[in-house]
Amino acid sequence: MEIGKRLKELRIMNNLTQEELADRAELSKGFISQMENDLTSPSIATLTDLLQCLGTNLKEFFNEAEDEQIIFKEEDFFVKEYEDSRYKIEWIVPNAQKNMMEPIIVEMEVGGETENDNPHEGEEFGYVIQGTIYVYVGRKRFKAKKGETFYFTPTKPHKIINAGKTKAKFLWITTPPNF
Repeated sequence: MEIGKRLKELRIMNNLTQEELADRAELSKGFISQMENDLTSPSIATLTDLLQCLGTNLKEFFNEAEDEQIIFKEEDFFVKEYEDSRYKIEWIVPNAQKNMMEPIIVEMEVGGETENDNPHEGEEFGYVIQGTIYVYVGRKRFKAKKGETFYFTPTKPHKIINAGKTKAKFLWITTPPNF
């Protein structure tokens, strides 16, 4: 690990000049410059003080975790077809089941329907991209057309049916992940 490079990145992220960081840490600007260029190394005590000035600590500083993926492309998606039920699910954020929410895109042929989902903790949200769907929550039915959304707390059995005349497509997000 290049300690100087990481210190410089943190300093810039905190919008500090070398002189401002030096003042906060009671060091000289020259010493900060030497550290950032890996010409000298700070003691543990000095590094701890610097990191405190930069809003972090030794554990976080030396944790070289992989950068998390932010953008997902079509080649990252996973698709599963439910031919008997006449719909397919496209997981648009791989491994989302480990996250707080799980977004999917559902394409549903006319007459297609999801399985009845049991009540669970969390929330459900959807945005209709194409067509018309019916959202069943308990014994109630709600119609959602292109450009409309649905949102509910899943305290009752629920499912979605395409009772329209064309294919339907919608974004569906659950918390916690449920698909």
